[in-house]
Amino acid sequence: MRSNRCSILFLRLLLLLLLLLVAWSPPSRWRGRGWGATAVSVNWGTSSSSSHPLPPTVVVPGLLQANRVARVKLPDADPSVLAALAGSGIAVAIGVPNEMLRSLSSSKSAAVSWVHDNVTRYVSSTGGGSVRIDSDVYQSESNLPSKGHFRPDLNKTMIELLSFLDKHGSPFVVDINPFLTFQQKKNLSLDFVLFQTNSHPLSDGPNKYRNHFDMSIDTLVSALSKVGYAEMDIIVGKIGWPTDGAMNATPAVAQIFMQGLVDRLQSKAGTPLRPKRPPRETYIFSLLDEDQRSIKTGNYERHWGIFTFDGQAKYNVDLGQGSKALASAHDVDYLAQKWCVVNNNKDISNVSSSASEACSAADCSALSPGGSCSGIGWPGNVSYAFNSYFQLRDQSADSCDFGGLGLITTVDPSIDDCRYSIALRTSFSTSIRQRLVARWSMMVQGGTVFAFLLAFVWC
Repeated sequence: MRSNRCSILFLRLLLLLLLLLVAWSPPSRWRGRGWGATAVSVNWGTSSSSSHPLPPTVVVPGLLQANRVARVKLPDADPSVLAALAGSGIAVAIGVPNEMLRSLSSSKSAAVSWVHDNVTRYVSSTGGGSVRIDSDVYQSESNLPSKGHFRPDLNKTMIELLSFLDKHGSPFVVDINPFLTFQQKKNLSLDFVLFQTNSHPLSDGPNKYRNHFDMSIDTLVSALSKVGYAEMDIIVGKIGWPTDGAMNATPAVAQIFMQGLVDRLQSKAGTPLRPKRPPRETYIFSLLDEDQRSIKTGNYERHWGIFTFDGQAKYNVDLGQGSKALASAHDVDYLAQKWCVVNNNKDISNVSSSASEACSAADCSALSPGGSCSGIGWPGNVSYAFNSYFQLRDQSADSCDFGGLGLITTVDPSIDDCRYSIALRTSFSTSIRQRLVARWSMMVQGGTVFAFLLAFVWC
């Protein structure tokens, strides 16, 4: 949880920026195309946290359109991505880089200029929007949804924000992290988080909760009600389950969670406090794995993807394609079929320091306890580290040196579920460009930009 001071500052910056960017359209704009029905959408990380992202020209037709994904959310306004989405019929939320937040919040003209340069070159006209907030802004000490309230240190700022959203007919957009909650709360059962029918229900007065998702939504509903906004619409801006890098982070468990979530949303049953009124929209996190995401909260952070970094489906879930299996990406352009492994003909007694150096830059999260490569042992884990760095550096010969301890091979060293990957050949590669993205977005709907913090582009 971020510090109280930083939380308050962050929310106030968002509110200030919201006030500067508003003023373009009536609340009725929010009630246009696509907002009347529950929808399952996805977050697409693109280039902000991947060393070798799958090209947008592959992602849009091969993953999004092939699987009939209706909406995606982007962390930044990458021209290549937006160009690929143009004409696709897919709604897109566009993020703004964190480093630009202060300048945009201090000048309406700067904000308008950003919209012009990054949005209206693809669509035109302007309108209204919303703010995306982490679920840690509300809480319930007793874990009962009816006792939900906003954190005391944020209450005043939240009321200001909610008043603004209500005035403009905007929804409350919340990020929910059930995996992290499960890790932190020892009394929370996995079955309850995974929507299992045999889980022990939580009783809260006359209401019974049979899954964590409904409980989390109604805790927010209670918090909204306590400050006078009981009827405000809710959008889930981020929710998912990782597939590697930790215990219970596997494709099998992720599929159970995702199917339970989708089934719950498609039933339109709502929650005990909002029967037959589920969240207006829900964005699954995430479309693809991202090997350069921060692992501050855990190594699983790099494995949220429904698809692997190269666009291969890890499990099946209905994103819009119905009963069909998820389509994987085709015509993926990889680098040469070669890997870097430890040279067993050399003295490798002191090789661990080289492996640690490799993992300080490359992604070795699959080696974590519970990860897909956690059981390969030594020196297999060293080879995994070497190869990760080798692929990160586009298979350059010097990146497999490691003081003479590395060896380039054309024999795939993958073992069972532990995959030694090959990097993609793409001019779209970012080579470790990590850009922190602000928790806000710009929306375009039907050719109309909703210039608040969350919006959609109907391309």
